[in-house]
Amino acid sequence: DIFGQELYNNACSKEKFMVSFLRDDIYDEDEILVEEAPKIYEDGGTLEMIRERACMFLDKYNEEYPSKQMELVLFEDALKHMLRISRLLEIPRGSGLLVGVGGSGKQSLTRLASFISRAMCFQITLTKQYNRNALMDDIRILYKNAGHKNQPTTFLFTESEIKDEVFLETINSILSTGEVPGLFAKDEMMAMTADIRLDFLRDRPGEEETQDNLRQYFTDRVRDNLHIILCMSPMNPKFPIRARKFPGLVSGPTIDWFLPWPEEALVSVSHGFIKDFPLDCSEEVKSSLMTHMGVVHKMVTDVCDEYFNSMRRQVYQTPKSYLSFISAYKAMYHKKLETLKEKESRVNLGLEKLIQGAKDVEAMKAVL
Repeated sequence: DIFGQELYNNACSKEKFMVSFLRDDIYDEDEILVEEAPKIYEDGGTLEMIRERACMFLDKYNEEYPSKQMELVLFEDALKHMLRISRLLEIPRGSGLLVGVGGSGKQSLTRLASFISRAMCFQITLTKQYNRNALMDDIRILYKNAGHKNQPTTFLFTESEIKDEVFLETINSILSTGEVPGLFAKDEMMAMTADIRLDFLRDRPGEEETQDNLRQYFTDRVRDNLHIILCMSPMNPKFPIRARKFPGLVSGPTIDWFLPWPEEALVSVSHGFIKDFPLDCSEEVKSSLMTHMGVVHKMVTDVCDEYFNSMRRQVYQTPKSYLSFISAYKAMYHKKLETLKEKESRVNLGLEKLIQGAKDVEAMKAVL
């Protein structure tokens, strides 16, 4: 009543998207970074405006990490998931459990959100010899970066990296209390707490400077800066068992469900992968092809649901299947087009020989 219905409708009628990456870094004349952009949580405007900004960060990521380039299509659902992950990485002790089938974009969106938040994104490298001791070594690095250096850190962990269920027990401890038994030797911990003593005195002036308080300060700093992002699939039969055995995996992080892609998203993805792919056809046919790809995949997923309802047998068509389908189509199209061009060149060569032969015969007739 104070501001009027019209002003209220203008402010609250549309969905708001709050972001913290709209400000730019400040550089001097020599392109040297003077001041990092402040992280101000503000209204990001429309999704289209946020998408443009996110694509700019994606291009920067691909420039800085050419060996790890990501071909992301930021359709509406993917962009909203990226905003949720980014928000989790910006808040202290923010961790996430991303639940969705393979190929939904959980890992790629996490890497992009980490890059936007200036957080170090870490993922373990599985080998045959990788065991709990190797995991502890990796976690030791993360703890030093988050607690000792006070740097924002993202630990991306997927269910394919669960080589031993003991791994989940360690992560459950990190999410629940932030403490891992036997992680650091006593002298190593004392050396690190001595380095952060001045920060402790500044941040907690009323507390006594004891080793226990310094150690707790280190642990709290790790919990504030270390963001664990777990990527799980609901199709895995072990998922509910693990949730019961390690309740911290569900109660600790924020759960974000990656639901099946809608038809608009499927068409957007096909458009992203096909628009720059050379096709020997008109733009109208190319546009129809991209739409057709999305519609066909949606029809197949619908038929999978009907099959389950009638036969009680589950068949899955995941986003990874859709991406594989597009890749297979591009490879097959390229192969078939090369074959057709080769046949065309042979036919043209044969026709040229026949025409030349006819001319030679006419010339010989004139001579004879």
